[in-house]
Amino acid sequence: QVQLVESGGGLVQAGGSLRLSCAASGRPFSNYVMAWFRQAPGKERDFVAAIDRSGGITDYAGSVKDRFTISRDNAKNTVSLQMNSLKPEDTAVYYCAAKFLGSTGNRNTAYNYWGQGTPVTVSS
Repeated sequence: QVQLVESGGGLVQAGGSLRLSCAASGRPFSNYVMAWFRQAPGKERDFVAAIDRSGGITDYAGSVKDRFTISRDNAKNTVSLQMNSLKPEDTAVYYCAAKFLGSTGNRNTAYNYWGQGTPVTVSS
């Protein structure tokens, strides 16, 4: 089992940047594909980005491609999401997720472990 704790959320103006981090503890971190999802009020939880176990393969939702960057540090057991050029529609609670082995994917049902979420608010 792996435990996930997100940090770095907050309030930012449109056009600004934020960096989210997720610290993992438990089983060897390098065994897990990692992802970020987000959930806006009254909406479903949507895929944002994923990264494979080595960090060599990444996948992004179309709405964030070229603005967000996912990365991981297996030595520090962390995964990060650098968010640039933020828009009001990026406002949501952002969740870190992990799945054991396998490949990157955008279905939330494929991920076994979830953090508590960190809120991001982008003002216009």
